[in-house]
Amino acid sequence: MSDLVKSDKVCVVVGVGEGLGAALAVRFAKGYKVALIARSPEVIGKTVSEIRSAGGIALPIQSDATIEAEIVDAYNQIKGELGPIEILIYNGGRRPMGRLMDTTPKVFEETWRLHTFGAFLWARQVVSEMLSRGSGAILITGATAGVRPWPTSAGFAPAKFAVRGLAEVMSRDLHPQGIHVAYVNVDGGIDMPLLRKFRPETKDEDLLKPSAIADAFWYLAHQDRSAWSYEIDVRPFKEKF
Repeated sequence: MSDLVKSDKVCVVVGVGEGLGAALAVRFAKGYKVALIARSPEVIGKTVSEIRSAGGIALPIQSDATIEAEIVDAYNQIKGELGPIEILIYNGGRRPMGRLMDTTPKVFEETWRLHTFGAFLWARQVVSEMLSRGSGAILITGATAGVRPWPTSAGFAPAKFAVRGLAEVMSRDLHPQGIHVAYVNVDGGIDMPLLRKFRPETKDEDLLKPSAIADAFWYLAHQDRSAWSYEIDVRPFKEKF
C-alpha cells in the first residue's frame, strides 16, 4: 500500500479472511476509511495492523453477518467512528463440499444464511442512507458454483445462486436510484493458504491472486454511471469456461 486515505468516505468489507477479504480491505484502504467485519478477530486484527502501518484508517469489528442485532450494532459503530457508508462489499466465505446425501440440513441452512441471508440483512441496513443521498455501491462476491455448480456443491451452489439472484433484484431496483449493485463471479481457485495446503501441486498461474480480484472490485466501485456493470467474471487465463 503506497497511498494514504484520500477521502472521508467509508467502505465496509463483510467477511474478512486470510485471502480475498483481507485483499479487499487493503485495496480499498488506499482510498477509503475501511471497516473490517468478521466473526473471528484474529485475521482482521492482522489486516488492520497492515493498513494502519501504511497510514490507512481501519476499524476491526467482530460480528456475525447472519444475526440482525449484531449487524445493527456494527452499522451504528461504523457510522459513529468512521461516518456514512459509501461502499458495502459482501464477501461470504463458507464453502462446504458435499453431494446431496453428504450434506446435512444444518450445513445447508448455515451456508445459505451466511451467503444469502447475511447479504440481504447487510444490504437492508445500508441502503436507506444510500437512497437518501442518491449514491453508493454494493458489491457481492460470487463463485463458479453460482453459475455452473459441481455435484459436490449441494450446500454451496444453492446459496450462491440465491445471492446472485438477490444481487440482480437489487441492481434492477437500485440502479435507477443511483446505487450501483454488482456481482463478481470468481471463477476459479483463489490463492490462499488453505487451498495451497490441500492442493500443494497447484501452480501460481492456476489460481486467482486475491489482490487482482480486489482490483476488479475497485474498478466496479468506480465505474461511470453511464456504463455500470451488473455482473463480471474473473478467472485465471488458463481456466476453461
